Amino acid sequence: MIFDYETLKMLWWLIIGVLLIGFAITDGMDMGVAMLLRLVGKTDSERRTVINTIGPHWDGNQVWFITAGGALFAAWPMVYAAAFSGFYFAMMLVLFALFFRPLGFDYRSKVDSKRWRNNWDWGLLAGSAIPALVFGVAFGNLFLGVPFNIDNLMRVSYQGSFFGLLNPFGLLAGLVSITMLVAHAGMWLQLRTASVVAERSGQYGRYSLIVFIVLFAAAGFWVANLTGYQVVSMADTQSHADPLAKVVTTAQGAWLSNYNTRPWTMTFPILAFAMALSALVFSKLNKPALGLISTSLMLIGVIMTAGVSLFPFIMPSSNNPNISLTIWDAVSSHKTLNIMFVAVCIFVPLILSYTTWCYVKMWRRVTVEEIENNTHGSY
Repeated sequence: MIFDYETLKMLWWLIIGVLLIGFAITDGMDMGVAMLLRLVGKTDSERRTVINTIGPHWDGNQVWFITAGGALFAAWPMVYAAAFSGFYFAMMLVLFALFFRPLGFDYRSKVDSKRWRNNWDWGLLAGSAIPALVFGVAFGNLFLGVPFNIDNLMRVSYQGSFFGLLNPFGLLAGLVSITMLVAHAGMWLQLRTASVVAERSGQYGRYSLIVFIVLFAAAGFWVANLTGYQVVSMADTQSHADPLAKVVTTAQGAWLSNYNTRPWTMTFPILAFAMALSALVFSKLNKPALGLISTSLMLIGVIMTAGVSLFPFIMPSSNNPNISLTIWDAVSSHKTLNIMFVAVCIFVPLILSYTTWCYVKMWRRVTVEEIENNTHGSY
């Protein structure tokens, strides 16, 4: 074995976090671009310009989403089971919304019809805004606790409903998700387009950053006053996974306990706020490359803030806190984690390499003139 069981459990928490960050920075950017499509593109040529900034990359960026889902299933099978039973209708909504993205990108410009193209523009908007909202809502509900039970045979049963997920805090988290992705996309479009499209993109990106800062601060204040979860005792972290062998208590403000015991973790929320403010400044100074780097770091700060706040919980149970799933007891076997760790060490660098190569080789500003001169060779 490469690592002991406890170390592997911690490593896989970090790996899945990295995959989620990769998904947010790449495919999340594509979603943000589609959400901005009708705002920054006033004519068909301008909208095609916007689409062609992500045209060579959007399908490759979805590798991060697929990899994160596969890693979640393999590393945390009980979390996968609980999530896909509890969030089943939400996940189906995301799946059906995502259908619009490849269809919209590929078929939007195939027919020279204003009505046809407008309908696909709305489809791209829905196919991007709905997943961004649902992912945020799902994360928000983790802080509230998910109503599920686990019996002695380790069978998961969910007692909630889809509409129960649409609570005020969950919706706030969904809006945080949307605004941070739109802000990230605004910096991307300001960098990759020219003239009036770039100006509008920077403007809407800055608006989104301001709203994000307010909403993220509101979410932090709300979390500080929520009833959080704390592990009182549990089995040896080196032992086999058993989510029934621990004691968990709840207390107001418990989600902030990690920041009190490990002050260095405050780095992540500070990073999110600082980089959002930096992106505002860089965008206003027309330095979108630095703005894009700032929003990328902002996304890292947001995702790590959520992860650190929940740690070691992955999916708390509001029905019975003692059966809440944590990184120590919701994992696969020691051997499985080792084999997958080797696979990750091989394939994640490959994904990073070819993704970087694609961005470098296809890096340029996309202009309206280019689209109008290459009508049949562009999206």
